[in-house]
Amino acid sequence: MNAPVKTGEAVRLVDFGDAQDMRRIDSFAAEAGASLFHRPAWLAAVQAGTGQRAAGLVAEQMGVVTGWLPLTEVRSALFGKALVSSGFGVGGGICAGSDAAVRALAKAAEAYAQTCGFGSIELRGGTIPQGWDTWSDKHCGFERALACDDEAELLAIPRKARAEVRKGLGFGHKVTIGRDARDVAVHYACYSESVRNLGTPVFPRELFRAMLNAFPDSSDILTVWQGDIPLASVLSFYHNGAVLPFWGGGSHAARPARANELMYYELMCHARRQGMTRFDFGRSKTGSGPYSFKKNWGFDPVPLTYGAWSDGDAPKRNIDPTDASYSRKIDLWKKLPLPIANMLGPWIARGLA
Repeated sequence: MNAPVKTGEAVRLVDFGDAQDMRRIDSFAAEAGASLFHRPAWLAAVQAGTGQRAAGLVAEQMGVVTGWLPLTEVRSALFGKALVSSGFGVGGGICAGSDAAVRALAKAAEAYAQTCGFGSIELRGGTIPQGWDTWSDKHCGFERALACDDEAELLAIPRKARAEVRKGLGFGHKVTIGRDARDVAVHYACYSESVRNLGTPVFPRELFRAMLNAFPDSSDILTVWQGDIPLASVLSFYHNGAVLPFWGGGSHAARPARANELMYYELMCHARRQGMTRFDFGRSKTGSGPYSFKKNWGFDPVPLTYGAWSDGDAPKRNIDPTDASYSRKIDLWKKLPLPIANMLGPWIARGLA
């Protein structure tokens, strides 16, 4: 049975075990053109892959869904507790058809956070409720239309970046696309080395498996090989006509082989063949290296608006890797042997939702 949240409005906690309720919410999100991170399957996969519990609040009028707030209950010994919309996503937030539904969902979320001991609520997009903190200067999104064919796609890439792609094409690398156990293993090997080299703990392998299981018809892994050696690999999603290369990276050997550049170009071509019309390059920290990389590929940065609520003097989470307090830890992490980083990383990264 769904647990009620007393706000004076028809807002309640959802039951992720109720398949009919999940379909109703999924349909509402689809009709609203909401993000991938609003889908109940995303929250369920986060829970299955990391143990961070899926939650969510739905607003209704006379049995009709009028608003939806997807939530991940993040609990971490290192980073504290928070309600996040949505965990491990770059989007989320309140999806509602009226100001009244926004207010009702915000009020219910605040009450739920206080009742369950969460010091803060983080919204990655959507409508930010009145009175909550809001900012648009920390992250940018990057998206553009896909071209009409492979050659046009290549020509759409600015000259310097296009030259790197041509070099990658000239190496004759093999490209595979799949979603079986071998694809997951190869992707994890490339991705884990990439994030270790950046000084970042790797997410649990189970998260990637859970996401592929949650989106069986709209996710895959593309890998670039040099002979029998995987150089770069990316796990992507397909949503609302866009491909989202979400978790990607390469080994040290990928750079001289131009494997990362080739990987994104090949994904653009593959996505168009799957009927996609847009390439969503995701978010990057404003002014960061990835931010510059995406601009060099001809993507215009669009500021992303996020918001947060905190319960009085409760400490706020700080998971910003560019914060000065993390610089020494990042430098040390880069020096860890990969097996040790892969053993310790998932335990830490579960709290970075």
